[in-house]
Amino acid sequence: MEMPIVSIIGRPNVGKSTLFNKIVGKKISITEDTPGVTRDRIYQEASWLNYKFLLVDTGGLDLKDDDVFMSSIKAQIDIALDTSDVIIFVVDGTEGINPTDLEISNFLRRTKIKVVLAVNKFDSKITKDNIYDFYELGLGEPIGISSEQGIGVGDLLDEVVEDLTPVNELVEDDKIRVTLMGKPNVGKSSLLNYLSGEKRAIVTDIPGTTRDSIDSVIKHKDNEYIFVDTAGLRKKKKIEPGVERYSVIRTLTAIERSNICVLMIDATVGVTEQDSKIAGFAHENNKAIIIAVNKWDAIEKETKTMKQFENQIRLELGFLFYAPIIFISAKTGQRVNELLDLIEIVNNNYNHRIQTGVLNDILNRAVLANQPPSDKGKRGKLYYGTQVSVRPPRFTLFVNDKELFHFSYVRYLENQIRTTFSFDGTPIILDLKNRGVK
Repeated sequence: MEMPIVSIIGRPNVGKSTLFNKIVGKKISITEDTPGVTRDRIYQEASWLNYKFLLVDTGGLDLKDDDVFMSSIKAQIDIALDTSDVIIFVVDGTEGINPTDLEISNFLRRTKIKVVLAVNKFDSKITKDNIYDFYELGLGEPIGISSEQGIGVGDLLDEVVEDLTPVNELVEDDKIRVTLMGKPNVGKSSLLNYLSGEKRAIVTDIPGTTRDSIDSVIKHKDNEYIFVDTAGLRKKKKIEPGVERYSVIRTLTAIERSNICVLMIDATVGVTEQDSKIAGFAHENNKAIIIAVNKWDAIEKETKTMKQFENQIRLELGFLFYAPIIFISAKTGQRVNELLDLIEIVNNNYNHRIQTGVLNDILNRAVLANQPPSDKGKRGKLYYGTQVSVRPPRFTLFVNDKELFHFSYVRYLENQIRTTFSFDGTPIILDLKNRGVK
C-alpha cells in the first residue's frame, strides 16, 4: 500500500511553505533532538476527509544563487513529475502572471499528472482582480487561496484528493518493498546488481553515481521483492547545488514508501554520523530495518572481529536496538542469500499480529514481575491491551493514568512482548490510553 504523494511547487516567495504548514496543521520545526535526516522539513503526512497523502514542500529546496535560479525551478519540476500523484502549483496573485510562472506552466502542461493551480494571497483585492488572468497558464480553473489565513484551502484540497483513493479502499501490495539506503559508494548498486544477476544500475567508484531511485523486482523462494536502489545521502554542507541536491528528495520518498529498509554500512569505514541520520529517518517513520555491513571481504579478521564490530554498531546506533545485523559482501555474494531470508523474517515480524488473550497474558506476567510505578501514593494500573494495527505492530494499553507510566516502564513492557515474540527488525509502538477516555 503506497501513500499518494502531493508536491507543492512554484517560484520562491509565493507562499509554498506557508501553505504546506497550513495543510499539515502545524509549523514544522527546523531542528529536533531525535535522530533523523536534516531534510528541510519538506515531508509530512497529511489528511483531508477520508484521504491520506504525503505532502512534499519544495520550498526548502529553493537556491539563492541567481545563476542557478532556473535550474532550481526545473529541478523542482523534475522531482514533482518523477514522484508525485498530484502537483499543487502556487502563484502569487498580487503580482499577476510572472514570466517564470509561464515557464513552469509550459512544463506542467506536458505531463499527465494532475496539476491544481493555487493563486495565493486571495485575501488581497489585487488578487481578486487578477485571478482570471491565470487562465492564461492553461492549467484549468485557478483556485484562490490565502495560505496565511486558510481561505480557500479546503476547496483546494477537495480538488487535490478528487482522484485519489480513499484510505478504506487502498489495497495492500503483495510484493515486499525494500529500500537500500546508505552513504554514497557503500555498495547499494553492487548489491542490486548481484541480486538481479544483470547490470541494472551503473556501478562506479565515484560517489553519487545513482542520482535517482531504481526499482527492480527480485524473486526469492516464494516471495517477490521490489528492491529500490537510492542515491546516497551526503552531509548537507557537501551537497552541491544542482541535480544531486534534489536527488535527496527521491531517496527520502523511497524510504517513505518502503516496507523494509536495509541500511548498508561500509565495513572499511565503520558507522558514521550520516549513517545515523539516514537510519534515523527510517526509524522516525516506523520502518522495519536491517543493518547490512558491506565489504566484509575487505576486512582483516580475528576471532572476535565480527562481535566487536556489532558491539560498536549497537553503541553508535542505539535507537536501532531491534534491527538485526548481517555481514555481507555485495562483490562476492557472501551471505546475500541469508540477507534475503532475513528480509522475509523481518517482513513477517512487521506484519505479525498477537491475539488479544496472548498479549494480555504477557502483560499480566510483566506486571506481576514488576509493578507499575507510583507517584504521591497513586500507583499505575494496567487493565488490558490490544493490538490495533500492523506495519508496524501497534498496541493500545488501557491504564488508570498514563502520566504514571514513565518511558522506562513502557520500554520494559515492550521488552516483555519482544521476549515472547522477537519482532526482530521492526519497531513496535505502545500507545497508553486512560480507560474510559474516548
